[in-house]
Parts: sequence; C-alpha cells; structure tokens
Amino acid sequence: MKRIVNFNSFNVFSIEKENWDVEYHNHNFYELIIIEKGKGFHHLNNITFPYQKGDVFLLRPSDGHEFSITNKTRFIYIKFTEQYIWENLLSNKKNELKKVVQLLMEDHSFVYESVIKCKTDREHLLQLARILLYEFSHKNTYNKEISSDLFSAIITILIRNTMSNITAKNWLTQNLSRIERILYYININALDPDKMKIENLAQEFMLSPNYISIYIKKQTGFSIQQHIMQHKIKTAEKLLLQSHYNISEIADKLGFNDASHFNKIFKTYKEMSPSEFKKKGLSY
Repeated sequence: MKRIVNFNSFNVFSIEKENWDVEYHNHNFYELIIIEKGKGFHHLNNITFPYQKGDVFLLRPSDGHEFSITNKTRFIYIKFTEQYIWENLLSNKKNELKKVVQLLMEDHSFVYESVIKCKTDREHLLQLARILLYEFSHKNTYNKEISSDLFSAIITILIRNTMSNITAKNWLTQNLSRIERILYYININALDPDKMKIENLAQEFMLSPNYISIYIKKQTGFSIQQHIMQHKIKTAEKLLLQSHYNISEIADKLGFNDASHFNKIFKTYKEMSPSEFKKKGLSY
C-alpha cells in the first residue's frame, strides 16, 4: 500500500477533482476530510460507503482509503499529527473532553460513514472548515491562534456526533460476516486485556471458549493472540512516528512487560528495533 508522508504538524487545503487519481493509500498523519460539494464513494479499510456534500471523514494513520467520484467533488483537507493535538487542542480542554479526544486518537471507536449526522452540525462544520481554510491560507495577523480555535471547534462538533452515532456500528453488525465482526471487535478492543480474555470474547459472539480459537485460526490462518499482536504492532508504529511517548512509555501503553519485551516482539514483526523504525520513518 502506498504511504503518503507529510512533514507539517498541521495543514489545511482544498482540491477539486472530477476523477480520483490517487491510489489506495494511508498516511503518517491524521486526516479530516470534509466534502464541500459533489458525490461518490469512499473506500475505507476495504469497506465502501457513499459520500455527499457535508460529509466528514476522520482517518487515522493506519487507515487505507481512496475515493470513487460520481459528480465533481471539492474536498477540504485538514491534516494534523498527534503532537499538534497535544500542544494545541488538549491544553485548553476540560478533562472530560480530553479523555474523549484521546479515545478518538487511540482507535477505541471508529466510524466508517460520515461522522456528522446532525444537519445543523453538518452546516456549521462546513462553514467552520471554509473559514479555517481561509485563515490558514492567508496568513493574516493571529492566524495561527484563530486556526487553532477553529480546529478545536471542529473537533468538538465531531466528538459530539461521534459519541452518539451508532449507525455505522449497526451497519457493521447487519452486513458483515461473523468472522469480520470478530476481527472488527478485536481491532477496537485489542488493548483491553479483559475484553480480550478468551471466555469474554467467546461470550460476546456466543461461541464456546474452546471453539472460538479454532474458528478464528481456521477462518484467517492466524490465532487470536497473533491478531492482537498485529494490532499492537500497528499501534506501536503510529505512536513511534506520531506521538511524544518514549519507547518505555509505548511499551507500557500497549501492555508489554517492559521495553526489552517490546523491543524483542517489535523486531520479530518488523525486522528492526522500535528506535530504528522511528529513525527510518522520520528520515523519509
């Protein structure tokens, strides 16, 4: 998969396309995409949803995506790093909002469809995105401060909608196979040791504890622990390149025994140490 690399901690721009010409890809940053006009389809992590004017998509660094355009589309892009979130957004948020923003950034919830469902919020967020685009592009006095405040308002509106949006989860439950639902569940709960206990996972999907391990291995070729570890390694990659955490802190966040254990497992999967991966990623 192609990986698009951006060296700025915060960037805002717009593009208009009749045909999508960027291959399926992911990024080294977070991305908020607002549809200013047009319609088509968004292919995100191999799941396809239609898009239209006012839709908003939140993408994390590990997410792969591309668009199929039906009607000429104008996109507003807001690209940002986890470091930017910590330095410019979390510093002035209430504790409750801080926790929600952190959850959003750490993949504990996920929405495939547009994250904005409320009609009024869609209109307001689109207007805020347009103003943010102007401020960021024109570099007037105090534009950085204004841009930070506008971005904060956009994220807060996004949070309000994400926390109450169950449409995507309902769609996943109704349309995905059992193994796809299990893998989705593992993906969003891999860092929760209690939910990853075999007996709890089996109860969630109404399978026996003895059979669920056999079922997952038969369907995917990988064990439950291998799926959990693959998710942890992907999360580690993101934290190494996008966060302010050191290697010991990342090891602790991901549930490894210590930094030495984390180094050993990471090297098994990536054929390089976490520090080598970080150095190589930041040098691109």
